[in-house]
Amino acid sequence: MNPRTFRFAEQGGVGTITLDRPDKLNSLTFDVYEELRAFVPTLETREATRVVVLTGEGRGFCSGGDVEEIIGELFARDAAGLLEFTRLTGAVVQNLRALRKPVIAAVNGTCCGAGALLALASDLRLLAASAKIAFLFTRVGLSGADMGACQLLPRVVGLGRASEILMRGEFISADECLMLGLANRVYPDDEFRERVAEYARELACGPAFGLAVTKQQLESEATMDLPVAIEAEAQAQALCMAHPDFREAYEAWSEKRPIRFAGAPGPFGTKRS
Repeated sequence: MNPRTFRFAEQGGVGTITLDRPDKLNSLTFDVYEELRAFVPTLETREATRVVVLTGEGRGFCSGGDVEEIIGELFARDAAGLLEFTRLTGAVVQNLRALRKPVIAAVNGTCCGAGALLALASDLRLLAASAKIAFLFTRVGLSGADMGACQLLPRVVGLGRASEILMRGEFISADECLMLGLANRVYPDDEFRERVAEYARELACGPAFGLAVTKQQLESEATMDLPVAIEAEAQAQALCMAHPDFREAYEAWSEKRPIRFAGAPGPFGTKRS
């Protein structure tokens, strides 16, 4: 658990991946892409990590692919080599979506290009008030269809909004992201790290099994019709009812005490979010 191209730390059930190239606004290199793709799946069976936070060091979350280290190399590649790269970047997003633990993007500043897709692939997006997001692929002569953007973004903001965001490629302020549903919370810059940590800790104290099933069903039911979805949820919820966390919640209610879900670092309760 000692990655070379970014930092990883665990505390109180929260595993934090910090992109650590602040002098380059945490831009991504081939090595960062490769290591992220390989690293994220290892968190699936890591009991000490119940929630994952993805953030950036310094004044930026992630400015996308590093122009100096990636673009020149791509111009030298043939069609097969280009496809190898685009499949690599897409695999990072796919692995974030496949991870059955909540992933929080803590967007602390500039977030664009591939960085915007890392945030979009996360389950929740918490933004600093000064943060801004752009899916700027069309502004460099590419398609807005990159790393799953055309599948994921309409599910978050709707087709019409997604079309405009991907076609125009403009930066969106934190407040506008909140209005569009692209941000779940916006926090003042001077409180950002504290509030993100508080939010993540609260989620880490939740029912890990129930949260994993919730993420799985949100993903699976995107392509289901309603009768199939209702049956899938009936089976999923019956499975959760047989899990010890359900009995623990009932017994805690009966005994008028805080809930302590299996493996949680602390009692579950409502806090400021």
